[in-house]
Amino acid sequence: MLLPAMVMIQVIMELVKPFTGDVISWTKLWMLFGAGIVSAVIVYLCHKNDYRKTYVVSYMESEKTRITLAEHIRKLPMSVFNSKDLSELTTNMMGDVSTSEHVLSHVYPQLISNGISITLICIMLAFYDWRIALAIYITVPMAIAIVVIGRKIQQRLGTKHAEAKLVASEQVQEYVEGLKVIKSCNMDGDKFSALENALRTMRNLAIKMELGVGVLVTGAQVVLQAGIGLTVFMGVTLLTQGKIELIPMLMSLLIVTRIYGPVQTVLVLLPELLYHQIAIKRMRALMDYAPMEGKDTALDGYDIGFEGVHFRYNEGGEQTITDITTSIPANGITALVGPSGSGKSTLSRLIARFWDVTDGKITIGGTEVKTLDPEHLMGYMSFVFQDVVLFNDTIYNNIRIGNMDATREQILAAAKAARCDEFAEKLPDGYDTMLGENGSTLSGGERQRLSIARALLKDAPIVMLDEATASLDPESESHIQQAIGALIAGKTVIVIAHRLRTIATADKIIVLDHGQIAEEGTHESLLNKQGLYHRLYTIQQESLGWSV
Repeated sequence: MLLPAMVMIQVIMELVKPFTGDVISWTKLWMLFGAGIVSAVIVYLCHKNDYRKTYVVSYMESEKTRITLAEHIRKLPMSVFNSKDLSELTTNMMGDVSTSEHVLSHVYPQLISNGISITLICIMLAFYDWRIALAIYITVPMAIAIVVIGRKIQQRLGTKHAEAKLVASEQVQEYVEGLKVIKSCNMDGDKFSALENALRTMRNLAIKMELGVGVLVTGAQVVLQAGIGLTVFMGVTLLTQGKIELIPMLMSLLIVTRIYGPVQTVLVLLPELLYHQIAIKRMRALMDYAPMEGKDTALDGYDIGFEGVHFRYNEGGEQTITDITTSIPANGITALVGPSGSGKSTLSRLIARFWDVTDGKITIGGTEVKTLDPEHLMGYMSFVFQDVVLFNDTIYNNIRIGNMDATREQILAAAKAARCDEFAEKLPDGYDTMLGENGSTLSGGERQRLSIARALLKDAPIVMLDEATASLDPESESHIQQAIGALIAGKTVIVIAHRLRTIATADKIIVLDHGQIAEEGTHESLLNKQGLYHRLYTIQQESLGWSV
């Protein structure tokens, strides 16, 4: 934009020559006309290039940043997710990256281009008359200094606002997820004070931040506009002293009324730049978490060993697993049982390296789990959890997640073995039926069968069953048990169960209590010991006869 402006100034100066007694040079005017056309073409090409290198590159960089964050999050230990809420990670990947995208595409280009244009005009004016240039620009550094000096205020308000947005996001998520409970307890609407308070706090902090930033920017603009008066005063003084002519002085006044537009843009964008630093700091904090690493070592066997294993979820926290030394034989069924909170699920997740042990070691086929790459380790394991996660996709694609390279025949065979065909064929589109969010259109038993079909399709040598039939009705449980029978054939199976009658035929039962092994053996041998297992089994048998 600077080049056409300079051409226009030259045209105006040529057109006003008759008022000073000079003659207009039409040759020069035609040359300036040609220069104007050339400058317009140059500006167009520059804008086109700027769009590609600014907006397109910014959006591509945002995509790259989100993928990088997602890949990093995927490799983090589960302990990170214990300390961070899901909404915080979503804000990192979406909100913070969007802030960065906006700054890269809208703030930095304007700051740089306006900074360059202001500097060039200042230099050119200085060559023409340094006194006029000084009068125009003397207030610019003063105005910028006001915004920069208020940086701490902006950062403090910006940090509080970002934290309030995060809390509000968490409360919205909690409200939506718990809507059934909230309605059943008559806490919907204004009675759900946690969400209302979070949104009100976010609103108040947003107002405070805008007010604080607005006062600084407005104050800086007032100081900046004082340059117009200084320029008029300097121009009139030089004119009365005969040190400048009328036309150049008028042109200087024209320039000063236009030059402050880019400067004001810089002043408005500076707070956004400072707010961007908060988003950058949050993303860097996430990237600073060390990912779990290891080697892609092939396993020689699938027997699992524990040697003096200790584990706590948080450093300095209570010990969850204490001095466990035992083994899980290959090609057999091992059950982990015990009271709630005894460490059953924790122990199974340590095998899968969702966390790393605090002390001791866990081995699979003689290879320490801690030395294996988590994704490589997952290739040897299949999971069937009590809470099944399904995606808003077709039944077919939800099963295919178990093995993305499987053929359609293999996928349908796994579905049939898991008894999925019994309900899938009744749906309008069969296996191509969309499930809705998290499989909301299916029952608990149907969701569980899909989970088993995934595991069957994966065909991993180690299978973990975590309360797979705990919340099912008798008919669904019967179907699931038949499907599990097909899944575990010839595999190393680890079963977590509260219903002790379902694991009576297990090859080995490990009884846990307060994170320690209380006893271990077969069903018959544990009953004969008259210990914790016998007590739990007896209580369950007695409860079978209970009725309302």
